[in-house]
Amino acid sequence: MDLEEMADRLENAADRLGDVTERRMRNVGRQGVARIRQNASGRPGPNVITGQYRASWRSEARGIPYGAECTIGTNAPQGRRLEFGFWDMTDSIGRHFFQPPYPHVQPALGAIEDALHEQMRAVVQEVLGD
Repeated sequence: MDLEEMADRLENAADRLGDVTERRMRNVGRQGVARIRQNASGRPGPNVITGQYRASWRSEARGIPYGAECTIGTNAPQGRRLEFGFWDMTDSIGRHFFQPPYPHVQPALGAIEDALHEQMRAVVQEVLGD
């Protein structure tokens, strides 16, 4: 391959990089949400009562110049309490609470990281080819 061919190949890769990365980040987000939901389906994570909390987890991927970002989260108010628990809490009418943590996000982080690495390798393979 001469320098002209290499320059054309790199220019083509740069043109495709953002779209390919965003598509791959959507995959990471879906896999992350699936893992968190799986972990929030009973011990050692939180038990499922109605399924609303588990269903509240979402991912949002968006393109940024020459790349993408993905956010995974929930708007459910019990999210932090279930993940981290709380110790020795008294509410406004004097009731005393103790709730142990039921981690379901932290145990998913390794799988999310692995999915991210796998997808980024796939981005490079797809935009640069063989």
